[in-house]
Amino acid sequence: MNIGLTGGIATGKSTVARMLVARGAALVDADRIAREIVEPGQAPLAQIAERFGKAVIQEDGTLNRKLLGSIVFADAGERQALEAITHPAIRARMKARIAALEAARPDRLVVADIPLLFESGLQHLYEGVMVAYVPRDVQRMRLIERDGLTPEQADMRIRTQMDIEQKRQLADYVIDNSGTLADTEAQLDLFWQSLQLGSVQS
Repeated sequence: MNIGLTGGIATGKSTVARMLVARGAALVDADRIAREIVEPGQAPLAQIAERFGKAVIQEDGTLNRKLLGSIVFADAGERQALEAITHPAIRARMKARIAALEAARPDRLVVADIPLLFESGLQHLYEGVMVAYVPRDVQRMRLIERDGLTPEQADMRIRTQMDIEQKRQLADYVIDNSGTLADTEAQLDLFWQSLQLGSVQS
């Protein structure tokens, strides 16, 4: 079985991912794959250089993330151009990696960690979607504390993603991460037990 794991900024998705791996799940991380596909020698890196100019490639052949970031975050059209290069490559590599893991261990849960799963319309690619959830006010407070942001900066970052309440409604499985780590562990224990019984309930 495979599931997509998502959440919102500062809702504890990485914590849930670690807990699932500790129970025996295999993890495929979209952010890690996004970094892999722009390493020297990878086709998307050459496409990025062709589209945005040789200046975005450093002397050692690696991507100048800071320069590329300054270009794409200032212009929605440029950001879409970058996504048109990277997103298909990320999806293809994730699909191949999940297929390989499922073929090697058909009994093992494969978790695809995708921050913008719903925003990218990828939920249909997975057998189920798990959302790491905290209420919006908790999300805001944690983001301010974690990243040292002002309330206004935190609100701006939260607004760039789909509302966490909407994600909660769309999820097959919701892990409420607003309590203690022990509370989160207990919810994942229940999920894992029902998985072993072949009757996962949301």
